[in-house]
Amino acid sequence: MKQICAYVCLLLLAASGASSAARAQDRSQGRSMVTTRYGIVSAESPLAAQAGAQTLARGGNAIDAAIAANAVMGVVEPMMDGIGGDLFVIVYDAKSGKLYGLNASGWAPQGLTPEFLKSKGVTKMPSFGIDSVTVPGAVDGWSKLLSRFGKLDFQQDLEPAIRYAREGFPVPEWDAAYWASAASFLAKDPETARLYLVDGHAPAVGEIFHNEDLARSLEQLASGGRDAFYKGEIAQKIVEFSKSQGGAMTAEDLADYSSEWVEPLSTQYHGWTVYELPPNGQGIAALEMLNLMQQFPLAQYGHNSTDALHVMIEAKKLAYADLRKYIGDPKFSKIPVAGLLSDDYARDRAKLIDMSKANCDVAPGMPPAGDTTYLTAVDEQGNMVSLIQSNFEEFGSRLVAGGTGFALQDRGALFNLEDGSPDVLAGHKRPLHTIIPAFMSKGDVRIAFGIMGGFNQAQAHAQFVSNIVDFGMNIQAAMEAPRFTKATFGGCDVDVEDRIPPDVRAALAARGHLVRADGDFSARMGGGQVTERNFATGVNFGGSDPRKDGEAIPEPPPHP
Repeated sequence: MKQICAYVCLLLLAASGASSAARAQDRSQGRSMVTTRYGIVSAESPLAAQAGAQTLARGGNAIDAAIAANAVMGVVEPMMDGIGGDLFVIVYDAKSGKLYGLNASGWAPQGLTPEFLKSKGVTKMPSFGIDSVTVPGAVDGWSKLLSRFGKLDFQQDLEPAIRYAREGFPVPEWDAAYWASAASFLAKDPETARLYLVDGHAPAVGEIFHNEDLARSLEQLASGGRDAFYKGEIAQKIVEFSKSQGGAMTAEDLADYSSEWVEPLSTQYHGWTVYELPPNGQGIAALEMLNLMQQFPLAQYGHNSTDALHVMIEAKKLAYADLRKYIGDPKFSKIPVAGLLSDDYARDRAKLIDMSKANCDVAPGMPPAGDTTYLTAVDEQGNMVSLIQSNFEEFGSRLVAGGTGFALQDRGALFNLEDGSPDVLAGHKRPLHTIIPAFMSKGDVRIAFGIMGGFNQAQAHAQFVSNIVDFGMNIQAAMEAPRFTKATFGGCDVDVEDRIPPDVRAALAARGHLVRADGDFSARMGGGQVTERNFATGVNFGGSDPRKDGEAIPEPPPHP
């Protein structure tokens, strides 16, 4: 009898286990979170994430890991980022429990003014070419991060990137597609074509790509630090190239540049504190969106329901109208930051959201006075880095200073020539920036996250936060969940992923939204990475967006 009971009990246990396993797989997310007590690096390339994880294993901390991963990203995804671009970072220091923001966005050359452009017959800010080039801030940003928080040095942190640049790497799927779409304009400049095209064509999936010039530039940084970039041979090559192209960059523009430590902005969203960096970035728009969304019961509406999406789309329009009106370089114009983030302002602006119809002509409010890569790292001690870095558009200005191995960014394209605008071009002014790292916390939980994609970013941040807070998703599910994006500032057009049900899309259209359905995991929605730390348990979590080639990779445990 005992044997029969034992057999039946085993069957019941097995059935229970099978049922539990079935329930565990009955979910919408495609992959699980990475979970470990050691560190995690999440990046858009597994090679970059692995380099960061190995840096942790060699004794580096999250800051070293982030720099190592970022440097590799500049090698393996040169169309999106690299040492010719800018950088923004939020660092959580576990020892002090404090957040630190770093704005490493570059300024316009002193001589790049509206008058300079008009003397050349230019009446609109160029999107590409030498007059779109601003001083690259990334290397100075790395230097400041290392000197304040790092455990290793440039030589150690840049070693994986130097190796990949010299030995080559097989091009992955997404990057091969980006490269192929850029081939026609890459061919227009001889040096750019020589560097980025192989026998006149973009490298295909799995084709090995080498960049000896970039390896040499990185070796100069490894031995000479930030001055090798801003005062050494690299700077000389950039200045000589700019002069040959009729540009305004001088040696002083590079030598005098310095990134800045800044205080992150924050807002409260249903008990969570959400952090973004202050202007000249667009992060304040994400916080304003959350303040507007908080005026509505999104959790009751249901995830990606018609009402929830309508509120978020309308909140995006209101927040971005303010972004366009008020945000620029705070050294050149007074920005009503406190007013834009005030509760009273959110309540007033939220009254403009009509639940029955879309607003196709949203104006900025009157607040009271007062292509890109993202990666994140967390280490065993709980230090966390939220880092975003970019050339702006694919391959930046589409220009390469001979022998440097990297494209110069085109961030200057975000200036304009309109008198009175917060973003009117001026020498040593920083443009409005699209790239924004983010952070959120509640109790013992800290989450570092970011989602790239131009002006998609602030609206994607707000959706990610809502997925976590309103709908109880874990970080991987929240990153994978279907998103919308509105690329324009005016009108009622909006893109949604076609995982959002057809009846919801039809209901949005009935309210006046001009809905376009994209693919299941559309590149229009940007790609993100995320890490989480539970300080009560000492456990780290990592997630990676399937909209990119990336991965969250854990630090290997120490050898016995």
